[in-house]
Amino acid sequence: MSPEKFALAVGAAVFIGGSLGLISRRVLPEKHVTGGAKDMIGAVVGLLTLLSALVLGLLIWTAYGVYAGQNVAIQTLAAKVLQLDFALADYGPEAKDVRAQLRQGLGKTIDEIWGANESDVNFVANNFAAAIENLRHRDATLAALQPSTDAQTQALAAAKATVDSIGQSRLQMSFALATPLSIPLIVIVAGWAVLLFFGYGLMSGGNAASYVAVAVGALAVASAAYLILDLSGPYSGIFRASSAPLEQVLAVMGKE
Repeated sequence: MSPEKFALAVGAAVFIGGSLGLISRRVLPEKHVTGGAKDMIGAVVGLLTLLSALVLGLLIWTAYGVYAGQNVAIQTLAAKVLQLDFALADYGPEAKDVRAQLRQGLGKTIDEIWGANESDVNFVANNFAAAIENLRHRDATLAALQPSTDAQTQALAAAKATVDSIGQSRLQMSFALATPLSIPLIVIVAGWAVLLFFGYGLMSGGNAASYVAVAVGALAVASAAYLILDLSGPYSGIFRASSAPLEQVLAVMGKE
């Protein structure tokens, strides 16, 4: 389910829960919503408020960690690709074709990640397969180089070490996208929010202002659910990891 649809479903459920509470406040006998019963309802609502606030905050922070981690990984990957290009430049004119293939491969990588639809169930699997393929292809390409001087030998060794580092970075990026968040946990927290607003409804009057307040609260909870899902999918939605570092490197590769 897309973040938009999930957030809409959570908001609707919370609003319905609050509305049912307001309606129940009118229907239930006065003795069930006053005195000791009201105190118990208030205590449970307070507990749900605390639990919901803590876990929602934790989930948002975890999702932001996925988003921020991917941005850092992209910057690191861009620096390593540029380092590889410099090593091949030090190798000499014999590596010109390899540098051209490297530049073409980087452009393909950008298209594969930012040009794909992350809502596709195969996005993570395709990203992982592409990382493996790029690693094998670059190893095979470097194996074709035959150094004839000590300087070329050193440059090739540096290039091979950088290729291994690039491969590890790509694999770590794809692994981080496999299970960024627990959907059952988000559903449970959404259920807490529904019960919470039901309790608010029991403790409030049933006038129009109460329904407006419930709607505003439901919107807030829905936006929190959207933030959690959107940040945990950093290559789609509003909050997208930037491809600018890789594009900047692509623009300067092969210039020397």
